Amino acid sequence: MDTKFIHLLYVPTLACNMACKYCYLEDNTIDEKTDKSAIDTLKYAVEKLKKDNVIPFNISLHGGEVTTLSKSDFYALIEYIYNYYKDNSEILKEAGFKVGYPHIKTNLYNLEKHIDTIKKFNVSISGSLDLPLKLHEEYRVTKGNQKTLDRILSNIKLLEDLPNKKKVSSTIFKEHMKYLDNIVEDIKYLDKNTCLDMNDFNFMIGFDYNSNGILHALDEDEQVTFFKKMHKEFDGTNLDSGVNGAWFDEFGPEYCTNCDNCGEKFFLLEKSGEIYSCVRGQKNPDYYYGNIYKDSVTDILNNAKTKIFMNHNKQGFNDECSKCGYLYLCKTGCPFVKNNYNCNKSYTCKLQQELYQLRNYNKDEQDYTTYSYISKMHPELMLDYMPKEEKDIPSLEEIIASDSHLKYIYDNQVFIIEIDGIKYNLESQILKQVREFVYVTPVSKINIYIKDILLNEESEYPLNNSLYIMLLSGDLITYGDEGRTKQKHIMTHQVFKNVLDECEIVDGFYKYDISDLIISYSKYLSKTNANNLFFTTNDLRNYHYLKQKNNAYYHIQAINLPFQNIEFYYIDDNIE
Repeated sequence: MDTKFIHLLYVPTLACNMACKYCYLEDNTIDEKTDKSAIDTLKYAVEKLKKDNVIPFNISLHGGEVTTLSKSDFYALIEYIYNYYKDNSEILKEAGFKVGYPHIKTNLYNLEKHIDTIKKFNVSISGSLDLPLKLHEEYRVTKGNQKTLDRILSNIKLLEDLPNKKKVSSTIFKEHMKYLDNIVEDIKYLDKNTCLDMNDFNFMIGFDYNSNGILHALDEDEQVTFFKKMHKEFDGTNLDSGVNGAWFDEFGPEYCTNCDNCGEKFFLLEKSGEIYSCVRGQKNPDYYYGNIYKDSVTDILNNAKTKIFMNHNKQGFNDECSKCGYLYLCKTGCPFVKNNYNCNKSYTCKLQQELYQLRNYNKDEQDYTTYSYISKMHPELMLDYMPKEEKDIPSLEEIIASDSHLKYIYDNQVFIIEIDGIKYNLESQILKQVREFVYVTPVSKINIYIKDILLNEESEYPLNNSLYIMLLSGDLITYGDEGRTKQKHIMTHQVFKNVLDECEIVDGFYKYDISDLIISYSKYLSKTNANNLFFTTNDLRNYHYLKQKNNAYYHIQAINLPFQNIEFYYIDDNIE
């Protein structure tokens, strides 16, 4: 089994001593009641992951606020992570990862409580400050509505002797734009008067989520204005490497969005064992992957990949992304923010393009990179984005027309499904122009009609032939070496000709009742997404795969199941 390396963000407590006005966790910043200790959950998770050959290359502590932990709990966690890196340094280095030291994300308010542990284990610090500092006092207050800046600046002085990283980040909203000159002056102040490495500073662009209408997102032009202002003020200064590096690295390929599917790499673990995508997806069911105590590692990994795939596909693919040449860097942005904005491209698109151009990132071969991304994240669009050198291949319709054996695999006149008295002619899912959905209940009456010619004439040995039925859940799963994410296969069922010969024949169609067959698998059906029911014959199915093997043009255009189908929502009155 190949080793898989992941970034693990651990949340040992949701408790926080501050009440920032734009906190993404809102009212969740209280410690959850659980019988699991912070250190026990992390140890258990890492051991369980490693048994399945999943190795965290990075373990960072986040919150809530990690410094609200007791001294003993904080010490135990830091010591464990320190020893984890030491014990696993060889395998991490061989895989190309830099072996670091324990790292915490903190609001810096309670830092003095744990300063001895921080110094002993050379913990690197990533703190949060609002810029300009005058707005910090307005937006980053304690739960008792007390100001925090003086205490935080005092705590930063405690880090002066720490050799490892000590940095801060700031989030920028529309309300900050009228204070750009103040932001510039405060950056200079922090650089001159504190031990912070202001070349290792980070800006983040806030978005309209959990800010209670107090703060508002920058539009794309304002983001670019902000970006250019910082470069105008700091290019060529002692902070040149920062403004041209770390300050805006969150929008470059160095960060999490430079993944086709971030569910393959990034995981946030809470003390309760709950696993989410990241701090943005935390407590959101659309980004919940499972519980390390209850679910298998395989199921958690599959859920992660599937949910990110589904969330990227909710908004579809923006054709503009296929033309800019930087798709290989941005991968259309964060799925959480895209769905929050009901947008199908990155919310910092213009800013990212400015950054890519300034840093002289090459525009890749557009057809190739677009097709590579599409084939993994939007496979239904693969034909629309095939590389130019293959544009002259025959269309699927032309291939079908030239091969009489393929005709009935795609014919919309040979299968009819009847659901609760309503009949639907079935079409191939890869040829139909319109998706049609129907509803099935536990008491639905479902009949399938199959043209008798498919068994009697379109088969060399009719008695060996059969009606071939496939049932797929609307939920997704990852299959195969190529890691394709697609609908979960529930059932394959064959009905041989000798059985169909005993059924009623209506206008040249065998009529076969599949009501009990479908309902018998109801517990495996998706209750939220459309399920899929496919029909063909065994001989036609075999010919389809033979054609795929022998004809690459056919294979790429019929990579998804081509057979006649119907999509249905399963409605169970017992579902609450």
